Amino acid sequence: MTIEAEDTSSRQTPDDTQVPETPVIRPGRSLRWSWVWLVPLLALAVALSLLASVWVRTGPVVTISFASAAGIEAGQTKLRYRDVVVGQVKDVRVAKDRQHVLVDVQLAREGSRYITQKDAKFWIVRPRVSLGGISGLDTLLSGVYLSVDTPIGAPQGDVVTSFQGLPNPPEVLSGQVGTRFQLTTRSLGSLTVGSRVYYRRLEVGRVVSYGMSPDGRTVQLQIFIEAPYDRYVTPDTRFWDDGGVDVSVSTAGVQVRTSGLSAVLNGGVSFAQADESTSYDGQVNSTPAAPGSTYTLFDSRDRALADPDGDPIPIELRFSDSVRGLQVGADVDYRGMVIGKVVDIDLEYDRPRKRFYSRVRADIYPMRFSRAYLDLVESSQGAQGKALLDPLVRHGLRAQLRSASLLTGQQYVALDFFRDLDPDKVQIPGDPDRTTGLLIPTMPGDFAQMQRQLSSIVTKIDKMPLESLGLELQGSLSNLNKLLRRLDTQLAPQASQTLESARRSLDRVGALLGQDAPVVADLQDTLKALDGAARGLRLLTDTLQAHPESLLRGPARDRLR
Repeated sequence: MTIEAEDTSSRQTPDDTQVPETPVIRPGRSLRWSWVWLVPLLALAVALSLLASVWVRTGPVVTISFASAAGIEAGQTKLRYRDVVVGQVKDVRVAKDRQHVLVDVQLAREGSRYITQKDAKFWIVRPRVSLGGISGLDTLLSGVYLSVDTPIGAPQGDVVTSFQGLPNPPEVLSGQVGTRFQLTTRSLGSLTVGSRVYYRRLEVGRVVSYGMSPDGRTVQLQIFIEAPYDRYVTPDTRFWDDGGVDVSVSTAGVQVRTSGLSAVLNGGVSFAQADESTSYDGQVNSTPAAPGSTYTLFDSRDRALADPDGDPIPIELRFSDSVRGLQVGADVDYRGMVIGKVVDIDLEYDRPRKRFYSRVRADIYPMRFSRAYLDLVESSQGAQGKALLDPLVRHGLRAQLRSASLLTGQQYVALDFFRDLDPDKVQIPGDPDRTTGLLIPTMPGDFAQMQRQLSSIVTKIDKMPLESLGLELQGSLSNLNKLLRRLDTQLAPQASQTLESARRSLDRVGALLGQDAPVVADLQDTLKALDGAARGLRLLTDTLQAHPESLLRGPARDRLR
């Protein structure tokens, strides 16, 4: 409504006084709707719906730390889970310590709860060429991308948004059915992450990780055996390094054992079941091993399938003679059977005797004593080694250095029994109480005994009066020379005449005894007569043996008359 005022100039009262005019109220114009306002309203609704859609589909932002961000670009590099895009790189920056790169990834809300777990693993997928194979070739066209792997199952724990990226893709992804085991070895050799595990030449698993043991003495490997092959791993299973060419030379000839090309190039592990002769208790256990079981990784198949050795027993040997040719790793032998190895050789000083001696430490494997050791394990408690060796030492067991090869001069330690030894007269260099293992007395080695014998012979030769013996021998040779000259000048002509006379006599005898000579004919007749007489005498003897009474009564035909 509007209020309008009338014109007061023409309106006056009778007394000529002006009276204010009354305002006139008139209705105003009504508001009208314009279709122009529909366009901004629709735009506003679309914007709100887009914002709501983005908010519904957008998940949290996670930060991943990598050593390098080569190939990663903000707004382009994708995050994939099993080749499905689940996020995108939002920002790439250098960490405050300037040793790492932080990558911010915007996750999609769907499935983000499974990714933000503490056990999630992130890594960069790039083209990789190694001895084990080629991977990541699809990135040559699509570019580098991030990949994630999360545990299977319902998410547990709080939401985690900071992760440490892996330098290489994991060998085992979540959801793969199988069992993990641990192997221990002294040296990694040619094995690496990704090396294959074989059973009867079939690929059944791989090495997933490795690291040093806490004490730094062994290397620990984690392997994954896929199902259903993991049920073939039992408590008696033996593992060995099968990643190379094994050449052995023996009396049977040269034997060459090779693995597959992949194992030769990238390393490999093989395992097999132990039989009754090589199992630890004489019985084969076919029960599948528990996950995480630990096994020893042997360096060859022969050692893996050999008889079990058991925990080694440390022994100490002290030699006063030279140990030249004895090396760490040399065999400890008992009558041709290897029962241990030398592990250390040191030079020590014997203060009471004021002389040096060699201290040799070795490990012997008690399981190689077979039933004798097993009986001690059942009867003794924690002192099986002492219970096994002390009675043998009292009965004459000694250690001795012997030659393993005359060409190379190598020596080994031989344990053997020496009879007629007085235990009270055993002399051991050094302090017998200061020992790191069971102390076994020693005997002089073969070379030491040979040197002593040669030294004794040389000493006796030095004591002989060689000068006077030489003069006497020279005089005897002079007399012999004179005698030979006399025989040559005096006796040789006479001997020649005697031999000539003997030759003539033999010629006459030969002429007398010729084939047509009368003497030969008479001799043949005489021999024939003697032959007939011998036959008659033999017939008479046979008759008397059959009828001895005929000597008194006469022949049987005479009695019948």
